[in-house]
Amino acid sequence: MHPQVDRLRPALRAMAEEIRRLARLAPSALNSPHHARPVGLGSGDVTFHPDESTEAYLDSWFAEQAILAPISLLTEDKGWRHGGPGLDPGSWQELPDCDHGGPQVVVDPIDGTRHLMFELRPAWTVIGVAGPGSKPANQARIEFGLVAEIPTPQAGWARELEAIKGQGCQLRETPLLGQEGRPPRALSTIDDARVDHGYFPFFAYHPDVRPASHSLAQKFFHRLARFEDARIEHCYDDQYIASGGQLALLALGQYTMVADLRPRLLDPEGRGTQCAKPYDLSGAVLCATEAGCRVCDLDGNPLDMPLDTQTPVGFLGFAGPRTRDRLMPHLSEVIPIPPDTGQAGPV
Repeated sequence: MHPQVDRLRPALRAMAEEIRRLARLAPSALNSPHHARPVGLGSGDVTFHPDESTEAYLDSWFAEQAILAPISLLTEDKGWRHGGPGLDPGSWQELPDCDHGGPQVVVDPIDGTRHLMFELRPAWTVIGVAGPGSKPANQARIEFGLVAEIPTPQAGWARELEAIKGQGCQLRETPLLGQEGRPPRALSTIDDARVDHGYFPFFAYHPDVRPASHSLAQKFFHRLARFEDARIEHCYDDQYIASGGQLALLALGQYTMVADLRPRLLDPEGRGTQCAKPYDLSGAVLCATEAGCRVCDLDGNPLDMPLDTQTPVGFLGFAGPRTRDRLMPHLSEVIPIPPDTGQAGPV
C-alpha cells in the first residue's frame, strides 16, 4: 500500500465513526413525512435529511486533511475536489486537479439512506482510497477499502469491513450499547457453488424496470432448475437499496449472488433508469474481493470503472470463483446486450 494511503487510515476510521454518529442522530421519517423527502440534488444523487450533516462534516474533514497534505476527495454531493496546504500556516488552498502527489479518496457517506430513514435496515459508509496519480483513479487502482455499518437506532452492534489490496479483509464488530467488544477477524466467504437455498437477488430499484428485471431473473432460475437441478422455491430474493451494502452482505456470506443489471434494462417505453454510481461501490468492491468474492461487470470481467459521479454501473457479485463459474454461464444467456448497440436483447 502506498505510504500516502497508509497515512490516512486512522483519519478514515475516525471519519466513518463520526458519520455513523451524525447519521444516527438525523431525524427519522417515522416522525414526519417531511423527513422522507429529498432536500437537494448533488452531483450524483438526491440529498435527504440524513445526508446534509454528513456532507457538511466531509467538507470540514477535507479541509483538515488539505491543511496537512495534498488530497483529492470524491463525493456524490460535490464530485472531485482537490486541495493542499496554503501559503499561510494552518490554511489550505484548492488545487486544479489530482496531479499533486497525494492520495485520492472516494466516499459515499450514507449508502442506503432510504432504508435508514425509515429504520428498516442499516446503511453503510463506503470508502475507497487510491494512491497518487496524475488523473482521477479508476477502480483497479483502489488500494484500501472501508465499509462501515450505520445501524438503525435499535441495533447494538456496528460491523466494519476493512481491506488492503492483496492482504485480505478484516471484520470488526463495534458495540454501541456498552457491551464488551469482539476481536477483529479475517473475513472469508464460503464458496460452495450452491444453486439454491440462499439469496440470489436481482436488484430492481425503480418500478419502471421491475418487469424487465423479473423476466430475466425468471429465465435465469428456470435455467438453474433445468440444468443444475436447483430447487428454485429456495432461491430467495432481497431488495436492498444500498449497492455497497449488497456487497457487504455478499462478503459476510449472507448473499450467494447479487445481480444489478440496471444499465442494461429498459422500461416499456424504451427508456433507461437510475443506476448505481462508482462512489456507491468503490471501497465495497475491494472489501468483497479481498474476502474471496468475485465482483464482475455485466460481461463477467472483473469490475473496473472510472471513479466519478456520473458513470452508470451494473455489477454481478458471487460468493467466490466456484460460485461464479457455476452461475455465470446461465447469467450470460439471459443478460441483455447493451441497449445502445441498437440490437435487441432477450427481454
